[in-house]
Amino acid sequence: MLLTRASEYALLSIDKIRQSDKPIGAEQLAQELNIPKSFLAKILQGLARENILESKKGAYGGFILSKSLDEISIYNIITAAEGKAPAVFDCTQYLNSCPNGAIGTCAISPFLSRFQHKIDNFLINLTLKDIL
Repeated sequence: MLLTRASEYALLSIDKIRQSDKPIGAEQLAQELNIPKSFLAKILQGLARENILESKKGAYGGFILSKSLDEISIYNIITAAEGKAPAVFDCTQYLNSCPNGAIGTCAISPFLSRFQHKIDNFLINLTLKDIL
């Protein structure tokens, strides 16, 4: 699940927004990136809710970055776009349960947990400045 189209579209949109000297609306972004507008609008709203983007109202409104590139982590973007924290494996998103009913008996659970923790730390420390 780590990166779906929602995360990809979020990153592509943020890149377009950061290159602009004025706010960009969802419709313009959807056209330029060839993304369904309704899907992109939900992603942008999630990014705005998490204070990654700022929404400007009015005739010349649209979205702008609300922070500098080095203040926005990839982890936060993915979490905002997906609506939940990134998980490498389905079972790593469950802290106290197992979707297969094998809590406490899964031989690979400790490895998966450590692996997820390393991925989380990597994404938390990776910023837009690092990738753009």
